[in-house]
Amino acid sequence: MPYTVLIVEDQVEISSVVAKYLQNAGYQTICAPDGLTALDLFNRSEVHLLVLDVMMPGIDGFDVLREIRKISDIPVIMLTARVQEDDRLKGFNIGADDYVLKPFSVKELVKRVDALCKRVYHDAQELTYKVGEFTLQTKSMKLYRGSENIPITGAEFALLRAFFRYPGQVLTREQLIELAYGYEYEGYDRSVDSTIKRLRQKLEKDPKTPRVLRTKYGIGYVFGGDIT
Repeated sequence: MPYTVLIVEDQVEISSVVAKYLQNAGYQTICAPDGLTALDLFNRSEVHLLVLDVMMPGIDGFDVLREIRKISDIPVIMLTARVQEDDRLKGFNIGADDYVLKPFSVKELVKRVDALCKRVYHDAQELTYKVGEFTLQTKSMKLYRGSENIPITGAEFALLRAFFRYPGQVLTREQLIELAYGYEYEGYDRSVDSTIKRLRQKLEKDPKTPRVLRTKYGIGYVFGGDIT
């Protein structure tokens, strides 16, 4: 079954070219010219990945992403002409999986779509990891605290899988990027910090004093050291 990509972009010439390249790569595409149309199409269609422009009329890409994250952990690649660090961190904090800066290579964007779909929807055998009260299922990408399902995004799952494989061990940001995303990862390094901040909101009873996912200052992060 081909994956369906929802392209949310108010510039028709851009969305048309992106759709053509994705279709040539074997994807089905749906295009939306604004955020409200995108949310309507998302609720009425089976969508596997979102390519989402930040600057649009009406509600912007950040608002669209907030609404999507209330109901879905679908992979999201954001398109932006903003180069400031704070703007990109804002997207990662809300739940973006990747960023592509405008102007961009459409071929590179297709490769990023390929990489995310391969990582999220791969047909690998289900593996189950357990650390303390937490359980991670790798094929279904489900995280549980006891019997409670905790919704996670694709980026959060990739980091958690690395942490669950090495509980109690200090992992540097570079090691986490390699374990979670692979050698060819071209994303933004600080996205690891943003993803960990979101994970703490979901894992910790008190995110300000974490005991499940802790920082080793000057080194990296350690997961589950106090609960294994």
